[in-house]
Amino acid sequence: MDPFTPQLIFFEPKALEYPLGQELKEKFEKMGLEIRETTSHNQVRGIPGDNEFQKYRNAKSTLVVGIRKTLKFDTSKPSAEYAIPLATGCMGHCHYCYLQTTLGSKPYIRTYVNLEDIFEQAQKYMDERAPEITRFEAACTSDIVGLDHLTHSLKKTIEFMGQTEFGQLRFVTKYHHVDHLLDANHNGRTRFRFSVNSRYVINNFEPGTSSFEERLQAARKVAKADYPLGFIVAPLYRHEGWEEGYRELFERLSEELSGITIPDLTFELIQHRFTKPAKNVIAKRYPKTKLEMDEEKRKYKWGRYGIGKYVYPDEEARELESTIRRYVEEYFPTATVQYFT
Repeated sequence: MDPFTPQLIFFEPKALEYPLGQELKEKFEKMGLEIRETTSHNQVRGIPGDNEFQKYRNAKSTLVVGIRKTLKFDTSKPSAEYAIPLATGCMGHCHYCYLQTTLGSKPYIRTYVNLEDIFEQAQKYMDERAPEITRFEAACTSDIVGLDHLTHSLKKTIEFMGQTEFGQLRFVTKYHHVDHLLDANHNGRTRFRFSVNSRYVINNFEPGTSSFEERLQAARKVAKADYPLGFIVAPLYRHEGWEEGYRELFERLSEELSGITIPDLTFELIQHRFTKPAKNVIAKRYPKTKLEMDEEKRKYKWGRYGIGKYVYPDEEARELESTIRRYVEEYFPTATVQYFT
């Protein structure tokens, strides 16, 4: 699939006070894209569409270039200590995605140009925890790789983190547009992870993302560029024939990566979950989805901020976990499963 190109771009006036803001404006003008101004990311008006559905689709191809005012980083357990805020929003259309509700009425994509401020804050967090390692997750609120061919913010962050003594960067992607990141001076301090799933899940619930084959080809390139590599298998979803579906996933993964030495391969396993608000939004935005969200079949689990989520009942979750751990052991005996949640 082709790299993402926004249809409509908004600039916050202050973004043009930063070199990256100026650079992006010139780039987008040369590309002949429609550029507008907005007083603030909360005041983005005039996204075209006759109804909510159309406006949502168009918002997904709208980019807002602005500055990150809040420099207090969110926590990002279990994958990292902090989320480093480089961008918000995603061009993909994954039915199950939690950004459906966390971004609520603002599904457009935002990128932040005040990278020096963000790096300065990251350094403060590292200094506070030194000599312990501080891990930063760059994909909590977006698929940063899907955007980075335009902004190179991620590349700059990889190189910044490569120079630190106690920092590590992590991010996950469903996109294969990685070529510009292969020569970054990462110094082994960035773990590049790809989100993978069974054929059924990718075909039914992940429109607007790179194909499984494209992701695996990108993973090969990343491993050859000596990045620490990992895979997130998420959401683990009990569809008909899921055991065979996930076995096939590991077979294909193992075939694609054969012949490459990956010294410290990691897997993260996350079962499918949903909240009541998410269910309502997903039903509205993807009315024909086959995603199973029957509260009666799930276990209710209290979540952060008082919003509980529905996960698989204990026995089904245990079966999922033990099956996937078995496949990891069989196909990648030297890999580490970091967690199941």
